[in-house]
Amino acid sequence: MASSSPRTVEEIFKDYNARHSALVRALTCDVDDFYSQCDPDKENLCLYGHPNEAWEVALPAEEVPPELPEPALGINFARDGMNRKDWLSLVAVHSDCWLLSVAFYFGARLNRNERKRLFSMINDLPTIFEVVTGRKQVKDKPTVESGSKSRNSTKRSLDGQPRNNPKIADNSYEEDEEEQGDTFCGICGGGYNSDEFWIGCDNCERWYHGKCVKITPAKAEMIKFYNCPLCQKKVRQ
Repeated sequence: MASSSPRTVEEIFKDYNARHSALVRALTCDVDDFYSQCDPDKENLCLYGHPNEAWEVALPAEEVPPELPEPALGINFARDGMNRKDWLSLVAVHSDCWLLSVAFYFGARLNRNERKRLFSMINDLPTIFEVVTGRKQVKDKPTVESGSKSRNSTKRSLDGQPRNNPKIADNSYEEDEEEQGDTFCGICGGGYNSDEFWIGCDNCERWYHGKCVKITPAKAEMIKFYNCPLCQKKVRQ
């Protein structure tokens, strides 16, 4: 593995998030360009998402074994034989599989708890398939193990305000650290810290550092319903 490869949970998630953003853009905003590049008359083609958030349709790596797990091969061959929407959904599913394989390739040296935290961070993002097909993430139902408060209900009440106000987490709210241990910023992937200002999306219920989404406590007080950057992007698309 190259020395520049991501090694910590945060670094791996940052890499995953960048590749994820690139692939989502290829299959949504740039879909016409992507579709035209997947010419069935060309050789086996793959869709790559890069850490710089760029996407690329290219031939597979020639080296064996490859430096990283390879995405699905020959996505272009099925293009004209399928309904466009179905074909894009198929590419999206394979892209999700590839992203996970790359993340856990980098995470092979992580311990059990670190792998669990990495997957939790990844699982808070919508899959590419969900974005492409417009499906919403299904929230887990409270279980006996989760105690009297589910993770989602805890997050909804962090600020003690009515549900129709944006969810705000600040250091005036006293809550057990263990209940917040699985909350990570949807932008940088950093874990919950009561010393920092946080804001939650009223649409998808992800949480963000205020500084990561450029929202101050004063500005948050003026927002009746907060849509995070991911949800705003979905609306524009």
